[in-house]
Amino acid sequence: MRNFEFFEPTTVEEASSLLAQYNGKARLLAGGTDLIIGMKARTEMPEYVISLENIPGLDGITYDEGSGLRVGAMTKMRALETDAIIRDRYTALAEGAAEVGSIQIRHLATLGGNIGHASPAADAAAALLVLDAQVQIGSADGQRTVPIDALFTGPGTTVLEPGEIITAFEFPPRPANSGSQYLKQKIREVMDLAFVGVASAVTLNDGAVENTRIGLAAVAPTPIRATEAEGIINRYHPVTKEILEQAAEAASAQSRPISDLRCSAEYRRQIVGVLTRRTVQTAINRAQS
Repeated sequence: MRNFEFFEPTTVEEASSLLAQYNGKARLLAGGTDLIIGMKARTEMPEYVISLENIPGLDGITYDEGSGLRVGAMTKMRALETDAIIRDRYTALAEGAAEVGSIQIRHLATLGGNIGHASPAADAAAALLVLDAQVQIGSADGQRTVPIDALFTGPGTTVLEPGEIITAFEFPPRPANSGSQYLKQKIREVMDLAFVGVASAVTLNDGAVENTRIGLAAVAPTPIRATEAEGIINRYHPVTKEILEQAAEAASAQSRPISDLRCSAEYRRQIVGVLTRRTVQTAINRAQS
């Protein structure tokens, strides 16, 4: 690990100014589960490290029946995994958080770090897509909001400008007649990157599916929505086995996976279909219960 200068700002504005001042030479430190490993392996060699730990207001989970859920960017994955409201109303987010590394890692890893790292395989990303998350971004110049499906621009890249910092995530209220699920295909039971990650969320109206959202991870340069599959399910009532199969095929076709050392692109496409069927059906079952 190379020598670096360490900063502990106490406001978003101060952190933003430092990040902009040392643009290209500085990295933000949230949970550190990616950055520290990269620095030890010398794949990350920042000259300046800016900790977000001492900035108030970046951590915590709040929920209101009218406005919905707010999650601070520094909120730990373990908190998301165990929070009662998230497990009940935003289940796919709790399940995505539970897939991040080991329990020790989840006590350190943050939602902002997981999303800001912009890995196509980020476990929380598919859940954020289907739960309609809005990303709060702060800087020395003020605040702005970006929909989660507009945040990612490529592997490891986002729309964040120099000096901008993810500060929070906001989710609209989830009605009682809604359900969601996240599933991940991997080799080992724990601590593996996803070959494929799929999240689905549905809302029912008089027992019929009124709205469906399907998010895919690890099968394109960025996490994506399977919009063709969503349209198929939303078009037909009730959702039969045949409709689920059509949606699964559409999700597979919309994915753009690569072949790598872990598995082939064709295998990933097949798994997209399998997990799409399973997560949509489970989301419907949960919405009905």
